[in-house]
Amino acid sequence: MGNRSFFVMALLALPVLAQAGDRRVEIGTGIASYYGSELSGNRTASGETFNPNAMTAAHRTLSFGSLVAVTNLANGQEVIVRINDRGPWGKSRIMDVSYAAAKQLGMHRSGTAKVKLELLD
Repeated sequence: MGNRSFFVMALLALPVLAQAGDRRVEIGTGIASYYGSELSGNRTASGETFNPNAMTAAHRTLSFGSLVAVTNLANGQEVIVRINDRGPWGKSRIMDVSYAAAKQLGMHRSGTAKVKLELLD
């Protein structure tokens, strides 16, 4: 793996950080699920290659590239994800997050969690 490839992979693995003063707009609460390594390497709806170690998520309507704060309402854990895919397709779900995001939210064992979504401006 060349230096450039390593640099790109390192950037994908870093969490997206919110900037001080970011404005948040609550866009809903509901059940989030995650998708893991079984889809690694597949193309997302945005055309990116899915990486379960990146801080990304699928949402039905938000624009690709949107940053969303996802808070697990059971434990208060929060993560910032970037929308790069469409879904979830189960009507009872509000968002699918990557495995890395699920782990930081503390939902990687249960598979789902009730979450609050806030769009970052």
